Amino acid sequence: MAIRKSGISGTPSGNTANRPASPQVGQTYFNGELGILEIYTSHGWFPTVAPQTPSSPTSVVATNQPSSRSYNNGQSSVAFNVANTAGTPSTFTVTSSPGSYTATGSSSPLVVTGLQSSTQYTYTVTAANAFGTSNASSASSAVTATTVPQAPSISAVSGNSLATITITPGATGGSAITGYSIVSSPATTTQTTSNTTYTFTGLTNGTSYTFTATAINANGTSAASSASSSVTPSSGVTVDYLVVAGGGGGGSQHGGGAGAGGLLTSTQLLALGTTLTISVGSSGAGGTSGGNGASGTSSSITGTGVSVSTTGGGWGMGWTYASSNNFPVAGSGGSGGGVSLLGNRGGTNAGGNGYLTNAEYWPNGGAGGGGAGAQGEDVVQSLNRGGNGGAGYVSSITGTSLTYAGGGGGGAHNPRGGGSGGAGGGGAGAQGTPTHDYPGGNGATNFGSGGGGGGAQGFSGGNGGSGVVIIRATQAASSTTGTPDTTGTGGGTYIYKFNNSGSITF
Repeated sequence: MAIRKSGISGTPSGNTANRPASPQVGQTYFNGELGILEIYTSHGWFPTVAPQTPSSPTSVVATNQPSSRSYNNGQSSVAFNVANTAGTPSTFTVTSSPGSYTATGSSSPLVVTGLQSSTQYTYTVTAANAFGTSNASSASSAVTATTVPQAPSISAVSGNSLATITITPGATGGSAITGYSIVSSPATTTQTTSNTTYTFTGLTNGTSYTFTATAINANGTSAASSASSSVTPSSGVTVDYLVVAGGGGGGSQHGGGAGAGGLLTSTQLLALGTTLTISVGSSGAGGTSGGNGASGTSSSITGTGVSVSTTGGGWGMGWTYASSNNFPVAGSGGSGGGVSLLGNRGGTNAGGNGYLTNAEYWPNGGAGGGGAGAQGEDVVQSLNRGGNGGAGYVSSITGTSLTYAGGGGGGAHNPRGGGSGGAGGGGAGAQGTPTHDYPGGNGATNFGSGGGGGGAQGFSGGNGGSGVVIIRATQAASSTTGTPDTTGTGGGTYIYKFNNSGSITF
């Protein structure tokens, strides 16, 4: 149908289908089908009626744009159609759900950034002009934002010209991780793997290295991890030892405190492949019925090029033995012992001795047993109590400062007070009262501490504490038996605490 000029200043007119095929912005047309005057804009034909806010956009479609986007900075492109049933829009705003991330612009599509990885979002669009803002459009279908992976974390253990790398993946970024890239420093050598454990070869023994790792998925490569702790490849492994024997048992009936187990520390370079056999000493039992306690047994480490042994703690003297006037012969703690009536501390690898006291002072109670770090105390007449046990040895081999192998306190004669156990878990000596007496305290388990002497009236001495063997190494063991405690292992230091006998191989 031919276009007719309307009576409105010569404006073309007709029905909707007969609008000009190639209109210019600003051209008018009287639409007889709708009964309105229209004007052509950059967004299409719009009615020239009283000023109106725009209608809501339609047909909203979102598309994920993942390529090389950093973790938790996802991006979606949101396309939509402009509704031409009301006022002409000048701007459009896209809003995500969840998160309310937005993007604003003058045309479709709009790009929304900052989206959280692996999260599904829907989007709505509003249109606005000088007269107001439309209602939100219907929501798009849900689209998952994907990015590169989160940076992993990394640890390293040295070996002979190599390091074993362990990677802990971060979040995938919404797309499966396909591999990792590991970089050494110095040398900045890069090696790749699809596994989370990798042996990085070609390193120089004696040189300290750190490592970083990145993760890769279909969208790209993550940021680099923090650097691992430094490791130094070597043809061997450096091992520190703490070997503590079992503590002796305290004497009974105001008996002597028992000596602590012998203690030895050492550092050694072992060839890789070395197996160490661990023997953990047992505690000595406390004496009963006025008798002596029992000695503790030795702890040891043996293997190729390694022979370390400590002597069990000496027993505490009981009243029956003391009353036979055999005072100088107390429970021997090995080479570090002596014949003093005090509780001597152990020597380099020997347990301390435990004693009662001399004939003149025995009614007060027993002397304290020797600790790994100090001599035990004789009976204290002025305080009417047994002697305190000798202090133990302070070690930080586990990363925490702890005291091992304290001597047991001397037991008390009625009505005296017992001696304190030495620092390091020594058992306290029992007190005596006019109406009650008590058994001696036990030494601390797996600290090699001596047991305390018993109270009067035949009360038993305390049991010694069992020994312990602790190994700290610069690399992880390849195998162990005896289920050692590995609490605190990590960061390039590997700690194995044997409370029971077993073995370890590097």
